[in-house]
Amino acid sequence: MKRLFLLFLIFSFSMSNFMESGFASGSDFFVNKNVSSKKTKIQLFNGKNLDGWYTFIKEKGKNNDPNKVFTVQHGLIRISGEEFGCITTNEEYDNYKLVVEFKWGDITYAPRVGKARDSGVLLHSTGEDGGYSGIWMHSIECQLIEGGTGDMLVVGDGSQKFSLTCPVAPEKQAGSYVFKPDGNPATINGGRINWYGRDPEWKDVKGFRGARDVEKPLGNWNRMECVVKGKEISIFLNGTLVNHAIDVQPQKGRIQIQSEGAEIFVRRVELNPL
Repeated sequence: MKRLFLLFLIFSFSMSNFMESGFASGSDFFVNKNVSSKKTKIQLFNGKNLDGWYTFIKEKGKNNDPNKVFTVQHGLIRISGEEFGCITTNEEYDNYKLVVEFKWGDITYAPRVGKARDSGVLLHSTGEDGGYSGIWMHSIECQLIEGGTGDMLVVGDGSQKFSLTCPVAPEKQAGSYVFKPDGNPATINGGRINWYGRDPEWKDVKGFRGARDVEKPLGNWNRMECVVKGKEISIFLNGTLVNHAIDVQPQKGRIQIQSEGAEIFVRRVELNPL
């Protein structure tokens, strides 16, 4: 009996310690297990190669890049801009936050020699490769261009299948609407809606900077975040909300990054499912 009683005391003491320390760890284990079942961030660029993407170049087609417009160098994606085209994700996505960190290079190519450095991130890309002008899939563009990064464009087929609705200022700017958070909604099926601070004196010249530009000066890294939630897209540039669409069609698709006449480097492409 004494031996049984001693064993009982030892068991009770062990259980007490487990409840105070071990059970907490066990709870954490179950919590962590539950957390790990949730969607986690997706590194769309692994720093080594273009796995998960394919190239498309005007008049050359898919995965045919003899001039090496798209390469990975020193852990960065280098897009030369020499030919018009894009890299495109193999997968489609919806409801996410996309983070793209980029900086411009020095070189521009014809037909944009001497013009504002230009590229773009195309969301909700659907249909055939090269469906738009033989270059890009139909899509919604988050513009990267000197002085206009954060503009939103409809790279569509002219139908209502591709459209943007944004609150806008009452006055247009060079024929385009300008995003204004408390403005009246306007819908477009083509063209652009400028980011809120785009310089009304913007000129298509290399190195252009506007008085209110949020993009950092040439040579610095910029961070663009595209938050896609249902039918909305919000664009943040270096932490500032620069554009917001309240009704977007379509609402899912592949992601493309353009080559459009200017050298550009990308060090991070990260997707966080919402």
